[in-house]
Amino acid sequence: MEDIYMLSDAMILTKIGERLKMARLKQNITQQALAEESGVSISSVKKIEKGEIGSFDSLLRVLRTLGKLDVLLPLVEEEQLSPSEYYELVQKAGAHQRKRAANRSNKVKEEQSW
Repeated sequence: MEDIYMLSDAMILTKIGERLKMARLKQNITQQALAEESGVSISSVKKIEKGEIGSFDSLLRVLRTLGKLDVLLPLVEEEQLSPSEYYELVQKAGAHQRKRAANRSNKVKEEQSW
């Protein structure tokens, strides 16, 4: 298997399009039928299969229709953290918070009290 990080964006999109086309053909679905079932135009289906994925919405619709949404599971599943892992993440996030600038109106009041 190729290292996906070594592929260009265009190559990745082309591979996605090819896999979707293979899935469609294995299910014996025409481009027209896929377009109608997905609610996208036939030109969108053709573009997606060529790796020209211009709309994420259209891609999601095609994936759903082909029963391939599970490829996105790692992106939508919530990661379960133990309480100690959660505490550690909160601590790290709090350590890098920006400090607020001094309130300008308080500075003016201090100067006036001199």
